[in-house]
Amino acid sequence: MSDPVEEYAAALSAALSGPARAKARLVAEIRDGLADAVAEHTADGVSRPRAVELALREFGTVDELVPSCQRELTIGQTRATARVVAVTVPALIVCWLVVWTGHDLPETAQVLAAVAVVAVLAAAVTLVTTGALARRLPMPPLLPLVAAWTGTAASVAMPLATVVLAIAAAEHDAWPLVLPAAVLSVISHGVVAASARACRHCARQLSAS
Repeated sequence: MSDPVEEYAAALSAALSGPARAKARLVAEIRDGLADAVAEHTADGVSRPRAVELALREFGTVDELVPSCQRELTIGQTRATARVVAVTVPALIVCWLVVWTGHDLPETAQVLAAVAVVAVLAAAVTLVTTGALARRLPMPPLLPLVAAWTGTAASVAMPLATVVLAIAAAEHDAWPLVLPAAVLSVISHGVVAASARACRHCARQLSAS
């Protein structure tokens, strides 16, 4: 026989999007709270079916819980995306500077580097806005999408800038230093792009809930 509490938890999990660990923890907390509520009612002499019914009524339907839960997970994913950008992009910029020490950056690389710097600044603002300030001010509705598209822009700019520098490095015998930067660029692109994609999905889920 199926367990209504587990079915409730499974339905809630299926309706939410966000960082895997955060979502699992959130669903587990709600499932445990619901199970405790059922146990309290049965301890008072209420039959289990009736206890489950009362507990579900107290907690609300899955559809009623989704908006607040999805908001929490969206904030978590937004912070995760901003954190990834704030960590990986500066590291790659340092690699670019090391590779190009003593030479003028190509104009195209300068533009792409500027995009990366703007992405880092936007990530820093996002972390502040969703951190301490989130306790006092509501999260701006468009912030998750801004963080997502900023991350996407950074994920595109990083490999393009590395390609530009790699081509230009042939003229300055800087190839030995280009390879580590290229490897870091590929890894950073994958991590940032995936996080930005997840952030966009969370933002869409939040808007739909």
